[in-house]
Amino acid sequence: MISKIDKNKVRLKRHARVRNKLAGTAEKPRLNIYRSNKHIYAQVIDDVSGKTLAQASTQEKDLANESGSKVELSAKVGETVAKRASEKGVKTIVFDRGGYLYHGRVKALADAARENGLEF
Repeated sequence: MISKIDKNKVRLKRHARVRNKLAGTAEKPRLNIYRSNKHIYAQVIDDVSGKTLAQASTQEKDLANESGSKVELSAKVGETVAKRASEKGVKTIVFDRGGYLYHGRVKALADAARENGLEF
């Protein structure tokens, strides 16, 4: 019998392969994205010290009350995380799409982060 492919397992494998090649530093931290069916989460991480410098998600109080499509909310998350990162003095980052395709919500978040001052 043919077994069904677990998409999340394939994504995690892809993410692990990419993570072997990129890491965030204090000068150039990593913007990590996690996408669930309902929400999207973004955090700026310094992998050397293992600390999260800035984060944003659609579950926060100010974004949870917003209305709009998931793509529009993802753009607002990108805008928020970019502003919080720039407050901490972060200008350039390494973009980690988390094994997801650069399309839709991931692309909207990345574009909004670029428009609000992050370079990658």
